[in-house]
This record gives sequence, structure tokens and C-alpha cells, in this order.
Amino acid sequence: MILIGIGANLPSSYGESPLDTVRWASIQLNRLFSLNLRGLSRWYRTEPLPPSEQPFYINGVAHLAVPAGRLEPEPAELLIRLQAIEARAGRIRAEQNAARTLDLDIIAMGEGGQMVRATPDPILPHPRAHMRAFVLMPLLEVAPTWVHPSFRRSARELLKALPDQNVQPVE
Repeated sequence: MILIGIGANLPSSYGESPLDTVRWASIQLNRLFSLNLRGLSRWYRTEPLPPSEQPFYINGVAHLAVPAGRLEPEPAELLIRLQAIEARAGRIRAEQNAARTLDLDIIAMGEGGQMVRATPDPILPHPRAHMRAFVLMPLLEVAPTWVHPSFRRSARELLKALPDQNVQPVE
């Protein structure tokens, strides 16, 4: 199981809206390492976190599966490939929490999404996933039984513990 957070709040380098960009990115994910796009959440409109004057984000989560007989990619190699997709959408890494054309984060990997990895990058599970409703709400759509391997709490329990973060489905 590989869970990827997808987000954007700026037009792509091609002038596409954030919604069009995240849809394009989900198609690109299906082409990585012969992985299969097993599930894709609805898209959500979310306020920037931490709060700022940035435009609202469009966020979702993809569930990728490793085909039978294949090995799961190494986390660092997957991160490199995700960053290449971000670059094709015009992502410029300026400062932390800056507005972006595309953001692809590895939320969880491994059997049942249970890989724990402190170093090197990427840290798994994603170090802030449990604090973000814009990750947990769509994650519940594609991996409803996922349990955070470090906290031993379900995504549903983690979400219930969060304050309202104004996460709304896109119509």
C-alpha cells in the first residue's frame, strides 16, 4: 500500500487550475514503477495550514498498489519521482509552507501502510499527516482501515481529535 497526498493552490506552469493540476497528477501516479492506482479520493477545498493569505488548496489522496510479483519502490526513489512530477507542473521549492502549483507527499507505505522510517527522507508515515484533516478525510475514502503505525490510532480516530480545519468537498 502506498498512500500519496496530492495538493495544489496555484495555477500550473501551463496555466491549468489547481483542480486540473491535481487531476493530471493522479494520472501521472498511475504510471510510476508500474504501480496501479487502486483508489482516488474526492477532491477537497481546504484552507492553507498554517493559516495564511494564500489561496485555498485542492487536496486529495491516492492509494497505489504494487502489482503481484513486483517489489514496492524504495521510499527515496519514489520521492524523487514524485518531485519530478511536481517540477513538470512548475513547482518551485522556495520556502516551507509556500503556495505551490503541486505538492505530492508520501503519507504511508509498506504492507498495510505500516512502514516506519525516521531517516533519511522521506520520513514515514508523513510526520504531519495525523494533524491534517485535508489528509485524513480523503485518506478515509481510499484506505478506511489504515492505522497510524506510530500512534496505533485509526485515521478516523485521528480525524475526530482535530479541530475543524474547514475542509469541504469540491462539487
